[in-house]
Amino acid sequence: MSQRQEQGSRGATALVERPGLLSNYVPGGYFDEYLGLGDATDRSVRALLSRIDAMDPDILRARAHDAELELYNFGITFTVYTQKDAIDRILPFDVIPRVIDANDWDHINRGVQQRVAAMNAFLGDIYHDQKILKDGVVPRDLVLSNPNYRPEMEGLDVAHGTYVHINGTDLIRDDEGRFRVLEDNGRTPSGVSYVVENRHLMLRTFPDLMNGLPVRPVSNYGQKLHEALCDIAPQGVSDPVIVVLSPGTYNSAYFEHIFLAREMGVPLVEGRDLIVEDDHVWMRTIRGPQRVDVIYRRINDDFLDPQAFNPNSTLGVPGLMRAYAKGTVGLANAIGTGVADDKAVYAYMDRIIKYYLDEEPILANVETNICREREGLQYTLDNLDKLVVKPVGEAGGYGITVGPRATKEELEACRQKLLDRPDNYISQPMIALSVCPTLTGDGIKPRHVDLRPFAVTGRDTWVLPGGLTRVALREGSIIVNSSQGGGSKDTWVLE
Repeated sequence: MSQRQEQGSRGATALVERPGLLSNYVPGGYFDEYLGLGDATDRSVRALLSRIDAMDPDILRARAHDAELELYNFGITFTVYTQKDAIDRILPFDVIPRVIDANDWDHINRGVQQRVAAMNAFLGDIYHDQKILKDGVVPRDLVLSNPNYRPEMEGLDVAHGTYVHINGTDLIRDDEGRFRVLEDNGRTPSGVSYVVENRHLMLRTFPDLMNGLPVRPVSNYGQKLHEALCDIAPQGVSDPVIVVLSPGTYNSAYFEHIFLAREMGVPLVEGRDLIVEDDHVWMRTIRGPQRVDVIYRRINDDFLDPQAFNPNSTLGVPGLMRAYAKGTVGLANAIGTGVADDKAVYAYMDRIIKYYLDEEPILANVETNICREREGLQYTLDNLDKLVVKPVGEAGGYGITVGPRATKEELEACRQKLLDRPDNYISQPMIALSVCPTLTGDGIKPRHVDLRPFAVTGRDTWVLPGGLTRVALREGSIIVNSSQGGGSKDTWVLE
């Protein structure tokens, strides 16, 4: 039987045992997540490639359609607020999984743990002694004038020094196969429900692809999250009552809130279900008030407590900050964590890791220009057509200008925004994101991907083996966010 060989950018060779679905697959000069894998996983990768290659294209499309229909029937949706005619929709799912070998995963795992440790050390310092500010490693005004900095947290101790209990670190892979950190998500990161549900979906609809391959499980996320939340219960509480606090049904991630509560076996509540009396939090139940010990909150700081933050909020719990400060309830994530995942502070993360851990970063940042600094602004203005410009406070891919793909009008509009509010922007070089085989209307084609591993921290940090692989489904696009037309893949970490 003839064999086709294709060369990855690290020199690894992928073998497809006969012409089939993959016979015309060409990565287009980008690092490919299959062809770039190392020799240690050749056997598993070749088996998977052969199974994909041998599939009948019509049957593959029919099964892919059934998989997406199943997502919709199960209510696995998210909300796009900007599109009034199609608000609730499924996250498009690609049936060809992304594969990560054991060596790469070990690198990611150690790098994410290191990053979470540094973020927690940074938050503990800036809300206490502020040594890093006094030493000039991070500019004082960048932190203290940051809208996510919460003076209410100053001097407040948190269990195990953990502020960021659930973290999502967005990683990309450059054209040399190196993983780099694109941004941190240490407030209320979303997407883990799709990691678990994508795996369940693959096991139901494509068991023949995974059969016999050494793929690490992801179904224990709820157990690990529950254990970490128990770790932050008030002192003396051995069997804590835990709840998931949601803004309600109109939130874009409401499905995930239901999912997390179900996986942990705990109640899903809204602000109106909780009250604070005698500096303790209580949950209204049909049998009377029940004390709550730990809250996994999916509400942003501003709306969490109208007495402490936004007085117009109807989503939060009046008096919650007071109970939290008294130590009668644990909160995950802690209040004020947003200053650690701010895109401007991100530029200093390599220095933050060195300062607190005395280690070199395992996962390097993407080179970043801080436009609040004169040199960074001037460099950005001079190279606007070569850079990606991002607002520091936005998420979901909104407000980004991709210089090499922008029109003259878009570049001029971006230039004016930079001149008007330079402190609101950073810029980065346009990285050639890695690609992964993806089922499209024209067959299996390369599409750009990123990766969001999820870390859970109580006393210790555990990283879910895999994470959310987001894929830019539009040809040529590098925007993987679901709100911008991206989809997701199952992520297989091999033993």
